Amino acid sequence: MFARKSRHLFSAGRKCAYRSLGTSLGTKQAVASSATAGNDAAHQSPPQEMDEFTQEFQRNRIPVSDLQRLILSAGSSMAALIDPRRHDMIACLGETTGREALEKILFYMKNSDEGRQILAEKPRINTRTVDMAALGKLPETSFGYTYAKFMADNNITPDSRMEVRFLDDPELAYVMTRYRETHDMVHAILDMPTHMLGEVTVKWVEALNTGLPMCYGGAVFGAFRLRPKQRQNYLRHYLPWALRTGSRLKPLMTVHWEKRWEQDVMEMRKELNIELMAHVK
Repeated sequence: MFARKSRHLFSAGRKCAYRSLGTSLGTKQAVASSATAGNDAAHQSPPQEMDEFTQEFQRNRIPVSDLQRLILSAGSSMAALIDPRRHDMIACLGETTGREALEKILFYMKNSDEGRQILAEKPRINTRTVDMAALGKLPETSFGYTYAKFMADNNITPDSRMEVRFLDDPELAYVMTRYRETHDMVHAILDMPTHMLGEVTVKWVEALNTGLPMCYGGAVFGAFRLRPKQRQNYLRHYLPWALRTGSRLKPLMTVHWEKRWEQDVMEMRKELNIELMAHVK
């Protein structure tokens, strides 16, 4: 377990801004590492073959020191507070503050049959891997149809997620990538819209379910941006429901969503301990 209203929310300009965070850091690290590369090469064992995700991650990764990570964390948190639409800053904040939570998520995944399968296969969620049109033709009671309808109704594309750049461990980088790419599925299974009130509510559920600091930050500070009527409904209905749901949910990061397209969505909610929130006027 992000307010988005169109396919243009994650524009190329924002992705470039995200990449620029680490440009100078990556350059300095590259210069320093190249000085010792020749000496280290003789002592290295033959490299193991990397999977497709790890290869992509290694190409995009920006090595950072602890001090640089702290600076990036502080800067991105301030930028995200000033402008919550800066999803590049939110992505950076998640990577620079979430290592401990990601390790805990990884532990749960390794101790789950579905989680281990996810880690072994490293599936990706985008328009190249998911046939949205085919999902839309599934029975209306299926999770696949529910997800496809949610994406269409909210004009969202699964291609809108930032790549991970500021983590060191490829396995943790995949866990963060998986979190980002399944966020819309959490919205769909919770039947929660993508307006600010819906996003804050989902962030509370994700925070309690994953422990990611960025989720807690989004839940707490996002609430300050609610309009008066939204804030009233938030305090009376949405927040209590989110706290109750988030505390009893099964770990969502262990769910192999792609293997469950045809599963009855109500049956799936029951399995995950999800009780939908009553409609609020």
